[in-house]
Amino acid sequence: MDAKQVAGGAPAGLRAIPRGIWALGLVSLFMDLSSELIHSLLPVFMVTVLGASAVYVGIVEGIAEATASITKVFSGFVSDQLGKRKALVVIGYGLAALTKPMFALAPTIGWVLAARFTDRIGKGIRGAPRDALVAELAPLHLRGASYGLRQSLDTIGAFAGPLLAIALMALFAGDIRMVFWFAVIPAFLSVAIVLAGVKEPEAAAKPGEARPPVRLADLRLLPAAYWAVVVVGGVLTLARFSEAFLVLRADSVGLGLTWVPLVLVVMSVVYSASAYPAGVLADRIDRRALLALGFAVLVLADVVLALASGVWMVMAGVALWGLHMGLTQGLLATLIADASPASLRGSAFGIFNFAGGIVLLIASVVAGYLWDATGPAATFFAGAGFTALGLLGLTLLPKLAR
Repeated sequence: MDAKQVAGGAPAGLRAIPRGIWALGLVSLFMDLSSELIHSLLPVFMVTVLGASAVYVGIVEGIAEATASITKVFSGFVSDQLGKRKALVVIGYGLAALTKPMFALAPTIGWVLAARFTDRIGKGIRGAPRDALVAELAPLHLRGASYGLRQSLDTIGAFAGPLLAIALMALFAGDIRMVFWFAVIPAFLSVAIVLAGVKEPEAAAKPGEARPPVRLADLRLLPAAYWAVVVVGGVLTLARFSEAFLVLRADSVGLGLTWVPLVLVVMSVVYSASAYPAGVLADRIDRRALLALGFAVLVLADVVLALASGVWMVMAGVALWGLHMGLTQGLLATLIADASPASLRGSAFGIFNFAGGIVLLIASVVAGYLWDATGPAATFFAGAGFTALGLLGLTLLPKLAR
């Protein structure tokens, strides 16, 4: 398919995206279906069944995501050194699949923390090599669209999982542990797809000499534009704490246990619907403008969630949160790919995700503390304030047109 066909519209663009990226998207879809089937119920499970506080929920979620991000630093480095991405992607998805039965069996909060910790190690192992692999499989003129497509497919799984959770909760009369067992099937299916459906390019990356994962010499090779994206992404993460607090917010206004997964359904439907169009748009306009729009939407989402007094208002805030995710997540990955040298791309994604994970740990603990000390409104108003700071930080970014 030639460039003229690609320029003719979105359907041609979708057909032009390589099969390997579609396969990676399907892998993400099934693993997210599995993970979100569990995570859509996990905050309420921890609070109502295992007796955890909001602070503890924040700690569990923060540690889990920080673990994933720290692991990404080393997995990105290893993939750069080996010149191979797929093997690490398979290991990461395989480890995540093996953790799914642990949630159904969990007798204590400590068990849940161990399961989340191990699951996020798997996510960390696969994350940076997978993102680097997308850049290497995608034609340059379709890079934004390719990241957007993978994110959209990923997010289809993210809303299919909670929908399945709602159906299973109704079928099994609210037995959360029984529902958790169903997450095992799509998790192992995702591993099968990545094994059979993803072919790594012959020259994905040149193997390097053994050395520490992060050297000062490497950091100097990463341009100012890259570090500007890291800073802006970190501020955005500080403003966007764990989505577990969206689930708890719906529970706080009286949404029934069976219907609590609907929160992540609403968020993920909007996320999925907006991610690919946002990726296409990112290939055509100054990317700062698109990122600024995503920040502004998050401010509005936080204000709505802070002021919400009923289920419908919470759902409106959740939908805005999903729109923000669609506008920003694939775009940030595209910016990192654009700003980093090919030989350091895995490491660049690893450093970016490491910074985000540390910030997310801080943000989630602070969110839990504010929730327990003063209530949900303070948590979301604080998020709005940090997002406003992020908008100011966009001035650090150079022009990021295609």
